[in-house]
Amino acid sequence: MTTKRKISRRKFIGTTAAAGAFTIVAPHVLGGSKYVAPSDKITVANIGCGTQGLREMPGMLQNEEIQVVAVCDPNKYTTNYIDWSPHGIRNGIRRTLEDPTWGEGLNGIPGGRDLGKEYVENYYAKNSPSGNYKGCNSYEDFRELLEKESDIDAIKIMTPDHLHATIAIAAMNKGKHVITHKPIANRMAEGRLTIETARKTKVITHLLAWSDRPEHELIKKWIKDGAIGTLKEIHNWSYRPVWPQWTSNPTDTPPIPDGFNWDLWLGPVPDRPYHPNYTHNVFRGWYDFGGGSIADMGHYSLFPLFSAFGIKSPPISARAFGTTTRTVVNNVSTNVKNDVAFPYSCMIKLKFPQQEEFPPFDLIWYDGGMKPFPPEELEADNKPIPNEGMMFVGDKGKILAGFLGEEPHLIPESKMDAYIGEKVIPKRENQPRSNTWVPAIKNNIQTPGSFINAECVTETINLAAVALRAGKKVDYDTQKMEITNDKEANNYLKRDYRKGWEL
Repeated sequence: MTTKRKISRRKFIGTTAAAGAFTIVAPHVLGGSKYVAPSDKITVANIGCGTQGLREMPGMLQNEEIQVVAVCDPNKYTTNYIDWSPHGIRNGIRRTLEDPTWGEGLNGIPGGRDLGKEYVENYYAKNSPSGNYKGCNSYEDFRELLEKESDIDAIKIMTPDHLHATIAIAAMNKGKHVITHKPIANRMAEGRLTIETARKTKVITHLLAWSDRPEHELIKKWIKDGAIGTLKEIHNWSYRPVWPQWTSNPTDTPPIPDGFNWDLWLGPVPDRPYHPNYTHNVFRGWYDFGGGSIADMGHYSLFPLFSAFGIKSPPISARAFGTTTRTVVNNVSTNVKNDVAFPYSCMIKLKFPQQEEFPPFDLIWYDGGMKPFPPEELEADNKPIPNEGMMFVGDKGKILAGFLGEEPHLIPESKMDAYIGEKVIPKRENQPRSNTWVPAIKNNIQTPGSFINAECVTETINLAAVALRAGKKVDYDTQKMEITNDKEANNYLKRDYRKGWEL
């Protein structure tokens, strides 16, 4: 186990001094069989205290083997976040703190490092003998955090996509384990550099989009049994985006909110004026800051699938079509050239080479309301195609499933009824996300969701973005990390860095 065994000053204060006196107490009195000594806890710094960072905080706070010791966010505190419901964040904090009055009178959706610190300390105080706890440090700049919090074991990255690689690489080079929200990076070159750094440093890494999907094992059996013949295509579709989408950069320049460090939020992205249309939960729609719907949701559906199917060789080409828009200029309807943001909806075809267990196949992604037309097998059962789903197409049949591969079935129903092979999905016990990476860190073994295992899905999703921006079919050489048929498209594999943020 790589976790440090000494009790730092911070841990000492958090676990003993806050109780008012130092007393030697038997472990069973403190916490019974679940009690974890402070020296055995994994110390974690949470970087990113926006809506998703706060939403996932309970998974760490409620894990007895984790101690959250620091939070970081360039935003001090505001209530102008965007979320999927007006009170989801507030109600989540109330449940975790077991305080039905928390946030009374709060207007808006809150976030920021002050709230992150308060959340952590209030939770640990609630569970301490004295009812007090002061052991979570707060930082504006992740670089300062990494310098001062030298005894942390791991960081969890919950920032916008454009900062993931920068933070992960800095942390790994200091020997810290890294858990990150998807994607690993929103540029091909940054994703590759991050994965190479993980290999070099040998720290434990984990991409949170990984999950154990036993459905894929059953689907794989059906395909291997010849239930649909030779696999030709995999279709995957999502109704996302669920955030406002734009087609050009804003031109107005509202003031930067108090307590918000716009320079730090930009990070490696070249300077531009602050605008709320870039920040918080809407960053995903911009090429500079996000990865679009495929990065938002495709990691959840494709990473487990690639793992189960042994898909390790990235696509050799990609072709994409996106929504077009027009505007009126001087009474003339004019095409809007959008080279800054993902389209409202798109379809992307990625061609995969021969894999270890499967022949070449096409992966087709749809979002923004786009999806395959109902195949004749569904029409035979008089059923519509679902709003989200996954479909495996062979030369002799099809398998339809939910977006993540859940509830798979051969179509039409008559074919499922006639199939005599295994039909029961292997059982798995649902586990909190931290139950995957915590034991990995303690035992110094890589998780199934390690950055190294995510190499193929990272290149797949970043190549999809390149195809959208290129506006034409792009041929990709993964060995050279090069678009071979369009030199200009190679610019989309990397980013132009702001001075001082180069990787």
